[in-house]
Amino acid sequence: MSNIVSIWDASSLATERPTVTVVIPALNEARNLPHVAARMPADVDEVVFVDGHSVDDTVAVAQRLWPNAIHIRQTRRGKGNALACGFEVASGDIVVMIDADGSTDPHEIPGFVGALIAGADFAKGSRFIQGGGSADITTLRRFGNKGLNGLVNLVFSTKYTDLCYGYNAFWRRCLDVMDLPDTAISSAQWGDGFEIETLINVRVAARGLQISEVASYEESRIHGVSNLNAFRDGIRVLHTIWREFSKGRAARRQTGKHHSSLGEFSPTTANPDISKSA
Repeated sequence: MSNIVSIWDASSLATERPTVTVVIPALNEARNLPHVAARMPADVDEVVFVDGHSVDDTVAVAQRLWPNAIHIRQTRRGKGNALACGFEVASGDIVVMIDADGSTDPHEIPGFVGALIAGADFAKGSRFIQGGGSADITTLRRFGNKGLNGLVNLVFSTKYTDLCYGYNAFWRRCLDVMDLPDTAISSAQWGDGFEIETLINVRVAARGLQISEVASYEESRIHGVSNLNAFRDGIRVLHTIWREFSKGRAARRQTGKHHSSLGEFSPTTANPDISKSA
């Protein structure tokens, strides 16, 4: 399948535009990568491919598909550490995080970029707003996501509709706000696993960033089995919520201030026209 999608239309090419980096963490995804590459917009400026110590041909396939990409190996284990490693070397003004199993469609990248161009600091993918959906989510995962999503909205006064979905994009300047675990430390850190999405979502909201939800459709994994364990990783997400709440409460006690205003949300149910937003 050829690249038939572009982030920018012809009218935007004559004006200065932000650069876009796509970060792809992968663990044993050799058979899925050709599909991801075929769907990638042709005008992505930079691809950062992060290998999670794969034992199949993931690295060789990635180097063949993206010969000009930045190829690195994560320093520890887990999706969170892989993303943190990728973010560190990303040079684009905009950073997009997608999965390597084919479940997140690179054809949707223009919609995420459009939301940022329109004024958002953080574009949050959602399967549960108009235009979104999922062919992959199980009843258990849907129930767990709904419960955790409701808890975060209650505790942090947010308005998320899809807390645990990892298809997001943001301006690279937001990395300081996320304050992700140091990748140079050899021992495992909190935030190294699938809880990374919740950690990021809570922190960008707590710092008052403008958040826009973007409709996204989650496809089924093409080959292989997911590394996600709904129960184990759900507990880690719950623990992350408690840790972030406790940390915020301690900070408020120390400063004697109560921050009632968190991130502002706006749903994006259709991909914005970037030429009109720029």
